[in-house]
Formats: sequence, C-alpha cells, structure tokens
Amino acid sequence: MLGRPTIFFPLGLAILLALITFWINLTVEQQGPKIDGSNRHDPDYIMNNFVNTQTDASGKLRYVLAATEMVHYPDDDSTVLQRPRFTQFATNKPYTQIEGLRGYVSSNGEEIELVDNVKVVRQAFEGKGEMQVLTEKLIILPNQDLVKTNSPVVIKQAPKTVIHATGMIYDKKNQTVKLLHKVRVHYERPMATKLKTTKQQNMKPVATSKPVPKKPSKPTSVKTGLQKQQSTKKKSRSKQ
Repeated sequence: MLGRPTIFFPLGLAILLALITFWINLTVEQQGPKIDGSNRHDPDYIMNNFVNTQTDASGKLRYVLAATEMVHYPDDDSTVLQRPRFTQFATNKPYTQIEGLRGYVSSNGEEIELVDNVKVVRQAFEGKGEMQVLTEKLIILPNQDLVKTNSPVVIKQAPKTVIHATGMIYDKKNQTVKLLHKVRVHYERPMATKLKTTKQQNMKPVATSKPVPKKPSKPTSVKTGLQKQQSTKKKSRSKQ
C-alpha cells in the first residue's frame, strides 16, 4: 500500500510544470511581437470618392463629409482622409464648408481633424458678408457644432475686415467666434467708401444748356380801308 506522500508527489510535479509553462508563455507574449499581423498598422479597406452624410432625428441633413480617398486602419480603428471636405448645414442659417489637404477621424467618429491649408468658408446671410478662416490645423466636433484650433488663424470678413489671432473657437449654433491669443484687427468702415464716392460725384461739373437767342420778328403791316382807297386813287391817276 502506497503512502499519501508517494501519491501527491507526481500530482504536485505536474501542477508545477503546468505553472512554469504558463509563466513562460505569458512572458514571451509580453516581450515578443505578435506574428499574426494584428499589431501592424496596415489598412483593411480603402475607398475612393468617399462621401458620408449625417441627418438629425427628423431626417434633415446635418453635415456631409467627403474625401477623394478614405483609408481605415484596424489596429487603432482610425481613418485617414485625403482632400477632405466637411459641409455643415443648419435650418434657416448659412452652411459652412471646411476643407484641407489631409484629415483624420477618431474611432468613435466624434472628432474630425483637418490639417494643411485648412480653409473655412461661411456663406453670406442677412446683410453679413462672407467669412473665411485660414489655418494649418482644425478640429471639428460635429455633434457639438464646434470648430476649434490652437494654431494661428487669419479671418477675413467681407467687405474689408482682416483678423489675425492664435487659437479660435467657432460656435456654429450661436454664430459666434472666440479668439484666444494675440488678436490683431484691421477694420474699414463701409460708409467711408460711400462718402468718398458721393464727394467725387458732387465735384463733377454739371452741364447746363445755354439759352438760344430769339430772332426778332419782322413787322407786319395791316392796311386799313382808308389806305386801300388812297392806293386805288393813285393807281387811277397814274393811268390818266
């Protein structure tokens, strides 16, 4: 009859070998790279002439995101855009269009980043001229109707307003622009141009017409009955 130590020894040895094997596998996985390709930054699909539309609860168009090329990477669930163009719409308000050379979309789709030669154009409306924003980097938060950047910006407001600043927050819903640092503004009043034009028009000589002299009228003679009788007598005498 075998004792308990003799029975438990092989069982304990097997458990010990299993723990050592598990520890070795765990150490190798943590230190060494995976060879199944899951950790490589390779795209899983590419689309040309990409267009994505978003509507609100009532079915009205909120924004359109388009690009000449869209590349998706599965390792970090990121999306890279070439020549992206973002157009945002609102009821009874002008639409805003943003474009750049490259763009990035977060994994949850809540943030869109545009870089290199970024241009924002807000259409003119209700007596306000067109507004343009030029910068090198811009972050769009579509669900919050916000556009922001920490980079230098140049804002052009028609007709003749130019603003330089560093950092901006554009609230599309409330139609407000907040400038953060180093703000410089060049502004020309529109009335100044109108006054100059009016003065120039007043200084122009006014052409007047000269009065045309009237020709003196020729006197007309009216013969009376007595003058007719005398002339008749003169004619009769001359015949005699």
